[in-house]
Amino acid sequence: MAKLTSRAEDYSKWYNELVVKADLAENSGVRGCMVIKPYGYAIWEKMRDEMDRKFKETGHQNAYFPIFIPKSYFEAEEQNAEGFAKECAVVTHYRLKADPDNPKKLIVDPDAKLEEELIVRPTSEAIIWSTYKNWIQSYRDLPILINQWANVVRWEMRTRLFLRTTEFLWQEGHTAHATKTEAIEETEQMLDIYAEFAEKFMAIPVIRGIKTASERFAGADETYCIEALMQDGKALQAGTSHFLGQNFSKAFDVKFTNNEGKIEYPWATSWGTSTRLMGALIMTHSDDQGLVLPPTLAPIQVVIVPIFKGEEQLKQIDEVAIRIQDKLKASGISVKYDNRTEYKPGWKFAEYELKGVPVRVAIGARDLENGTVEIARRDNLSKETQPLENVEKYIEDLLNTIQRDIYKKALDFRDSHITQVESYEEFKKVLEEKGGFIAAHWDGTPEEEEQIKNETKATIRCIPLNNVMEDGVSMVSGKPSAQRVIFAKAY
Repeated sequence: MAKLTSRAEDYSKWYNELVVKADLAENSGVRGCMVIKPYGYAIWEKMRDEMDRKFKETGHQNAYFPIFIPKSYFEAEEQNAEGFAKECAVVTHYRLKADPDNPKKLIVDPDAKLEEELIVRPTSEAIIWSTYKNWIQSYRDLPILINQWANVVRWEMRTRLFLRTTEFLWQEGHTAHATKTEAIEETEQMLDIYAEFAEKFMAIPVIRGIKTASERFAGADETYCIEALMQDGKALQAGTSHFLGQNFSKAFDVKFTNNEGKIEYPWATSWGTSTRLMGALIMTHSDDQGLVLPPTLAPIQVVIVPIFKGEEQLKQIDEVAIRIQDKLKASGISVKYDNRTEYKPGWKFAEYELKGVPVRVAIGARDLENGTVEIARRDNLSKETQPLENVEKYIEDLLNTIQRDIYKKALDFRDSHITQVESYEEFKKVLEEKGGFIAAHWDGTPEEEEQIKNETKATIRCIPLNNVMEDGVSMVSGKPSAQRVIFAKAY
């Protein structure tokens, strides 16, 4: 099995090789689009199912809205339309026909031009709020708490598997509320759900914060975010939650009668995460041997590999292995007994290391004699011999330990890569030599924010929600500043 390029040698190449060799995804025949393979999709399904459970626990329901949005709908909210205009795919015709000069070739039928062009959804606020106009008349109709699992299209010029593709999978929540207070509470609640999911389920530590005005979602009054740090020192936005104010209800003339009989516009939120989380998972935990998966996300949590000579030994190992497998399954642990004879144990070890299976159990003839098994951890590549008695309980506890240890390792790395700087020179030096999150003062203007971005390629990732107010001066202009913000280069 071919080795991966090391992270130290070429991080980008390592990432691309790992996605393909671990059977997560591959490029398709459509430029910028990917095929998510079964192993990769199984990980995404685990993410999806856990988030879906959390959404439903907080009263949200799933629905589905069209992928096509009439151009007039899309134009209704000016900021939203302007923000996504450059990434839109547009449907102008609805039929092909044979080319008169070459019957084997199809051409667009000029007589099949749409009366109104359709936008292939880059996001769904427009189509959803045009629908909410029919659903909302009274305060009794509120709140509306809807989530959609869907695909979206954003015409990206530079693509990378999972991180940035022309088409990707995501969920998008869209809610409507009677009061501003309720909508803000919803926005903050969903940010907390994302943060808890990232940290407890994906074992990825995140910083919760608010975006600056220039980084805000198009059409939002406020954008909340969670920011994660990858092993190469770059940030990745792992989820966003937007307070939309009354922008979309006014754009689509959605009104309701409140409990005092007055006509008002409802308040809105939207929030989303996508298959970009797969990229975050890979780049936060994995190593030069392949994927490192937290047990919560591993399609296979435990693999059992027999080491044998001849059919008789394999039959004896089968009895022990299948007994362990059945007990683990009864405890809700996903386990695979790989007794294929066409592959050697060493090949299997390398395959399951590459795919990030958290625990590997090896059983050989000597183990049968001694009443033991060899247990290997994927996260730190350690091995130990354990007695067969109560091995299932040991493995169950080990999976919990691995989950905690993976998170702690990522947290220690993140915390050691948050650097406070005072001067612009120091900022540039840390950015190039160390990377990571940089906490620095800024004068609060979009002009200075843009200057820093143009000169260093670093952006303000967020204004942390738990920020300590601290008088200082901008590292660039020397103007007064009341707090530090988090800068980083980002994906």
